[in-house]
Amino acid sequence: MTMILSIIFGIVIYKVVKGIFFDDDDDHLEFGSSGSNALFAVAHRLQTLYGGKAYVGLRIPDPDTASRQNIDLVLVTKGEAVVVSVMNASGIVSIDRDGTWVCTGGSKHKTERHQDPMVEAKKQVAVLESYLEQRGVALPEGYLSFKIVCPNPNFRTVNPDNFPPEVVTYEQWAELKPEKKSISGWIKGALRSDKKEMQESIPQNLGFILSTAPMWDRLELKNKKHLLGEFLEFKGKQDDIVSLRNIKRSKISSMIIQSTSMFGLAPSKLQVQYVPRDYRSEGTSGSEWNEVTVRSSTEVLFQLKDTAKVQKIKLSSIMSMLLSP
Repeated sequence: MTMILSIIFGIVIYKVVKGIFFDDDDDHLEFGSSGSNALFAVAHRLQTLYGGKAYVGLRIPDPDTASRQNIDLVLVTKGEAVVVSVMNASGIVSIDRDGTWVCTGGSKHKTERHQDPMVEAKKQVAVLESYLEQRGVALPEGYLSFKIVCPNPNFRTVNPDNFPPEVVTYEQWAELKPEKKSISGWIKGALRSDKKEMQESIPQNLGFILSTAPMWDRLELKNKKHLLGEFLEFKGKQDDIVSLRNIKRSKISSMIIQSTSMFGLAPSKLQVQYVPRDYRSEGTSGSEWNEVTVRSSTEVLFQLKDTAKVQKIKLSSIMSMLLSP
């Protein structure tokens, strides 16, 4: 009996210590996070190599289809803007005559077919150009281009020469260096025209428009993962939900979560930044910080991008949340 009680006591102590020092949400947070992490990893490397600013997870309105066009990321530098599609494909990849990508021997150990990503990337460029024109920015010819990046180390090609120059295979991605001034490898003569002052204002205008464009909501987690999707609501005790009632898409853009205790035993403290949703002017002069304190057991309901699955994620696992306009 003494031995049994010792075992039970040991299990209890183990669970308590694990709950304090380790994040027990890691398993269910793994679902769907690899694709989002790939987007942010590619964005970070492109910014490091070429400078500028990468805007991740855009959802640009497409008036032709009355829907939103998903764009993985747009890199804006001094001389150009590039729509980047991230193909996280793995296995041996070949291209059929119709442009379809065929992946065999990947992580799922089965053959997968992907519709021609070149067609989709060109459509994304067209939708983005139309959206920018509607918001008052007409880009010079050649200013906006596209690339398809394959960052998965398990990506292999049967014949690399069959891939268009817009495709950056993993081998090329791994060896990429900032040898040229632009990701496209060229700068059009139009960018050096007499309208230099106007050209120099383009990156600033693009930055403002893309930072206020519709995008996926995102969570930054303590385990250095990122999730893209849609914030739905909070779940928890009634008094905590009441305290969080002002955290709405119409009122705020972001929130930062900090623990009130070293070991996470006390309730989590949320620092919530309210940013006005105003497309008419730049800046956040009307922003302010408010703080509320809620239990660490409070959860966020978050529907992941490209899936109907809804995740329940503890606030103690989250560092920050950004809500789309």
